[in-house]
Amino acid sequence: MDREAVPGAPPAAGEAAGEDAGQEAGGDARRRIARTDALLAEPRLALAAGRLGRGIVKAAIGAAQRRARSGEIPPDAVADAAVAALPPTASGLRPVINATGVLLHTNLGRAPLSDAARDAAAMASGPTDVELDLETGRRARRGRSVLDALLERVPKAEAAHVVNNGAAVLVLAATALARDREIVISRGEMVEIGDGFRIPELLAATGARLREVGTTNRTTPADYAEAIGDETGFILKVHPSNFRVTGFTRGADVSELAGLGVPVVADIGSGLLAPEPLLPDEPDAASMLKAGAGLVTASGDKLLGGPQCGIALGREDLVRRLARHPIARALRVGKTTLAALEATLRGPATPTALALHADPEALRGRAERLAARLRDAGVDARPVASEAAVGGGGAPGVVLPSAAVSLPEPYAARLRLGAPAVMGRVDGGRCLLDLRAVPPGDDDEIVRAVRLVR
Repeated sequence: MDREAVPGAPPAAGEAAGEDAGQEAGGDARRRIARTDALLAEPRLALAAGRLGRGIVKAAIGAAQRRARSGEIPPDAVADAAVAALPPTASGLRPVINATGVLLHTNLGRAPLSDAARDAAAMASGPTDVELDLETGRRARRGRSVLDALLERVPKAEAAHVVNNGAAVLVLAATALARDREIVISRGEMVEIGDGFRIPELLAATGARLREVGTTNRTTPADYAEAIGDETGFILKVHPSNFRVTGFTRGADVSELAGLGVPVVADIGSGLLAPEPLLPDEPDAASMLKAGAGLVTASGDKLLGGPQCGIALGREDLVRRLARHPIARALRVGKTTLAALEATLRGPATPTALALHADPEALRGRAERLAARLRDAGVDARPVASEAAVGGGGAPGVVLPSAAVSLPEPYAARLRLGAPAVMGRVDGGRCLLDLRAVPPGDDDEIVRAVRLVR
């Protein structure tokens, strides 16, 4: 039994943060610092222990007691300080308001989930019929409803499969379709996808051999045709989603490669399922399949606006080979991801879609109102024009007109460390809080955060 739970028991070593420590220090005020067991019994902290876990609450109490011993806070403020320091959840992750102007910020987890997706994931955290047919009581196809939702959104696809991220679906395709065989790929598409991971190394790790064709800036259909042979597993088209090559260039379209006698796998990356007028140069799954791709691979947590996952869409025979390969089991997603993805596909517009289509005039009005509220609080705040970007390896070079609240530069670090944490960007010696990716419902939180750290 925990010693602190026994009435009248002496405190455990290191936990008598009040009387003994105060006596040793000889400070009368510090003798009034409550003991850990007494603080754990305080109603607010006892309730928090049931929600967050005893260890997290004890850590917050210990930190508050140390602040009281050092004289930073009064002894009778320890309970309040401990409550204020408690995290919102038992996870070490902290919520962040994305005011960077990058819609899909990789360091912030890319696409924020819609309320519908969050509700679905919360529902799926308990027992669900993820692999059960409730009518028959027998095992059913895993994730059947989300696969149906994908096919409804992309009618050109005969089948679909979902794995745990975009790189994983490409690895699965290479392993299932080209292990000990060749993948024909343009030299101009052998890209690095972030954090030091490179497509050539990723594919080579699967046991496939890469057959490089063309040059960095020019690869023609004839280059692919000359490379195809009995050892060819498939042609891979990789969208260079995080850079652009301009000038004297030539690339082969999927439609030009579809008749060469081997499957064409199009890795579109950003996760668009259908054409997006605001992003005319960004490839989408429906268009790639219509052009003749046998398989399209994409990420779910980019422009699709869903949870992190990798999606394969295309010919039924190719998708079946992926789904039945032994490593598909190791790459499968959990029930919360399946539920969130289906809600993303069938639910209302995602936060990513709303941010992408935000009205610049409405953003400017929000910036003006926020700046006025902050000036009333004594903050040097100004509304300014800004430029946002898609991010997440999507739509490189596309500029989205936006609006921001401009603050003195020191606010950037203060807000990043505040509660809530607000992530802006520094530009021209000022901290800009770009509103493109900030839901209007978070405006009050921004005002509160700035006031707390001014």
